[in-house]
Amino acid sequence: MSSSCSGNCGSCSSAGSCSEKKEVANLLQGVREAILVLSGKGGVGKSTVAASVAVELAKSGKKVGLLDVDFHGPSQPTLFGIQYLRLEEGQKGFLPVETAGVKLISVGLVLDDPDHAVIWRGPAKNGALKQLLEETEWGDLDYLVLDFPPGTGDEALSGCQLLPMPKRALVVTTPQEVALADCRKCVDFCEKLEVPIIGIIENMSGFVCPDCGSRHELFGSGGGALLAKKANAPLLAQIPMDPAFLRRCDDGELPAGLENSPAVRAELDKVVKAITAAK
Repeated sequence: MSSSCSGNCGSCSSAGSCSEKKEVANLLQGVREAILVLSGKGGVGKSTVAASVAVELAKSGKKVGLLDVDFHGPSQPTLFGIQYLRLEEGQKGFLPVETAGVKLISVGLVLDDPDHAVIWRGPAKNGALKQLLEETEWGDLDYLVLDFPPGTGDEALSGCQLLPMPKRALVVTTPQEVALADCRKCVDFCEKLEVPIIGIIENMSGFVCPDCGSRHELFGSGGGALLAKKANAPLLAQIPMDPAFLRRCDDGELPAGLENSPAVRAELDKVVKAITAAK
């Protein structure tokens, strides 16, 4: 790539073939596959789903990395209770923080203050994504799970262009039409970039009463199935709202929350089986 490169691969005629992508490919050669966790709508619990999928994959015996690409709202450090840690550097680059069997990288672990706003334009975000990818000692991984911000903007596009390994996507939605309308755009995004969709995850799919264990549909039902039909992909899971699990996530204890929420874990097990099934 020429010295005039802005770092904005989405507007570059050489995207996908330049020397910088080859450099990234060499540094990520130990990563077998990338799993993109996407949603067109904010507030659907995408980061919690991404973290939970990564943890459950690791528990199944896979080598897993988790890259938090939501630069403006990095949630992964909070979910794992490590928001006050800072990344250390090894001989080749950043050393991921290892937690619950997952190698985690997040911009939230390099900020001076986790409460400071990240005010970046597109080229800056693309440059940060490239740096976190190419300057991290991932080692050998079966899966690199990427938690993208809502929508189909710079981060998702640059991620698809920079990642040299095979890529598949999980699309997270909630049952309501207001979420489905945006998530349909994610399906279209994957189709246009030729990223296969593993399946649809319907989050906040009902509420599990902590007293009696009964399930109630708070946000309607059937939305995930409709999106799956549109995507021509399976509805992998319908994850219920479990107040106990959500409290553990707020306390930075997501792995423990999963252990103590059979209803949530049972649905995530379906996702893990779909990811790891022979293609």
